[in-house]
Amino acid sequence: MAVYTHVEPEQLEKFLKHYDIGHAMSFKGLVEGVENSNYFLATEKGEFILTLYEQRVKLGDLPFFMTLLEHLGAKGFPCPPPVRNRDGQGFASLAERPAALFPFLRGVSTNNPNIRHCRQVGATMAQMHLACDDFPKPWRSNSMGAQSWHFLFAQCRDSVEDISSGLTEEIIQILAAVDAEWPQDLPRGICHADLFSDNVLFADDHIGGVIDFYFACEEFFIYDLAVAINAWSISPFGSFYYSNSHALIAGYQKHRTITAAERNVFILMLRASALRFLLTRLFDWINPPKDAVVKRKDPMEYVRALRFHLKQDSPTFYGFE
Repeated sequence: MAVYTHVEPEQLEKFLKHYDIGHAMSFKGLVEGVENSNYFLATEKGEFILTLYEQRVKLGDLPFFMTLLEHLGAKGFPCPPPVRNRDGQGFASLAERPAALFPFLRGVSTNNPNIRHCRQVGATMAQMHLACDDFPKPWRSNSMGAQSWHFLFAQCRDSVEDISSGLTEEIIQILAAVDAEWPQDLPRGICHADLFSDNVLFADDHIGGVIDFYFACEEFFIYDLAVAINAWSISPFGSFYYSNSHALIAGYQKHRTITAAERNVFILMLRASALRFLLTRLFDWINPPKDAVVKRKDPMEYVRALRFHLKQDSPTFYGFE
């Protein structure tokens, strides 16, 4: 979450006239995250999150996100469905941005995940993968998938060595491996693709909500799992927590069995997903939006993660039996 677009009181009041949630009583920006503008909104009828969609979210993708959240919610998955306005729409325009309202979910994210958290995250991810099996097609393609990484690297290349010496050559090698070894025939479906700890809310030590589905797309399931391993098992300073990785994989496999083919490419997926977040963080780091209230994320966290995975050669290390 962040604030790139500032909303004036009169703009908000005009927007809310299209909803049956009453007048605003409290309204404040949220600075966590990097992708969209988010506000906490309290009205006479409840508490909500107001999201204004920014740089990486396309208007044409919003119907997919809204119907996905409703589909998952109908299956009992803990995610917030959009609040539809009087015209039945899940999003509208505010401050020259597409915007949507969601119920405010109780719970807090964790900065110190443990094995109980990770086991639940793995199970929840598998449940999402299975719950979307009957979601109507066409499914959204991965806009931040492997096909985008050469372009991202080109946008950042001049600054890569300023971040860490030798990183340019490491990225070139991984891109070459992705080009040569990227699989074509693995189990796939709708993935969250951004399941970081700040996108999972815990209440009473149990998952109470999963949020921020704005990278959700059709992708390899094993790639989604690799994203989560990077997010939940490696500290910002590069320490790897074996127990977290093992618990996440075990939780996942209680609901969906990982195939031998998926296991065989797991190291590549870990390196590739680390590269994806390194490149987007690097791009955001060197191109900060003017007048935005946002906490930028340090690309060095994913330099460390990437280098850690480059030293590994067996999926057993991460928790596979």
